[in-house]
Amino acid sequence: MRGRTPYHCLLFAFLCYVVGGGAISEFRICAFSMNKFDTQKTFHYKVLHTLTRIVSRCDIAFLQQVVDSDGSLIKSLVASLNRYSGREAQRYEGYHYNSVSSANLGKPNDLQKYVFIYRTETAHVTAQQQYQKQNQFLRAPLAVYFHSNRTTIKNFVLVGLHTDPSSTVQEINRLYDVFEEVLKKWNNKNVMFLGNFHASCAYMTRRDKKQIRLFTNTSFHWLIKDKMDTTITDETNCAYDRIVVHGKSFLKAIEPFSAGVFDFPREYKLSKTKAQEVSSHLPVEVRLKSSALLLQAKHLLVLLALCCLFL
Repeated sequence: MRGRTPYHCLLFAFLCYVVGGGAISEFRICAFSMNKFDTQKTFHYKVLHTLTRIVSRCDIAFLQQVVDSDGSLIKSLVASLNRYSGREAQRYEGYHYNSVSSANLGKPNDLQKYVFIYRTETAHVTAQQQYQKQNQFLRAPLAVYFHSNRTTIKNFVLVGLHTDPSSTVQEINRLYDVFEEVLKKWNNKNVMFLGNFHASCAYMTRRDKKQIRLFTNTSFHWLIKDKMDTTITDETNCAYDRIVVHGKSFLKAIEPFSAGVFDFPREYKLSKTKAQEVSSHLPVEVRLKSSALLLQAKHLLVLLALCCLFL
């Protein structure tokens, strides 16, 4: 072909790549404090539908304040996810969801569960462990060891916690002990802590940070910053919900600037009143780098070579 240049080859290869479906897949981890997901919410169709839309965006979603003694409510949510056919489902077509839950935790008159819901096509549960030391947490953290072929990091541990507001500083500090236990058990330093830590405003001050090892130890990286508002109401502007990762390898596996809140009231055009029927909190989330990036780069080089042959 007359006038062929490397620029034309690259442009044509890129067009071949895009037309051939070379979109980069993303792996999203979320945490959502649900303000008591109970029977009333599952029977409220619009609330359940909104929750389904929110969770369907995530490869792994950590849910807190689940009031579900026999597990039937989570089964309803998972069933709703598996039959969901909305706009988000069309983007993530073909995924199926499963869950792993903690025991009922907390005070006898206020028992709640932690629940991880995950896409079975993109994540696999290798193991799980409930923190066992007594009198350390009102609701002891749940640690789940995940494997994913879709991420560059492959194997990682998620530790979920919803702190007791009256013991916020002490419980966040004790997450370091949980980290040491997880490291000893699974020999994996790629650990992420996530959930409603009440880590802001009156519950945790700047002075309190000096007492918290997840702040004083520079190996831990707080991805949701202090000035980020994770609540819906106008009365609060607080970064209660957090995501913290340990180590440089996990930090390098995070998509830059991907940590933040999902503003579902704005995204779904809900009034604040309707949004608070779902929760007074916004989900926090972060994306992991996809292992598809390297594979797609190789495919692009092959396409470049092949396309140049036929130009």
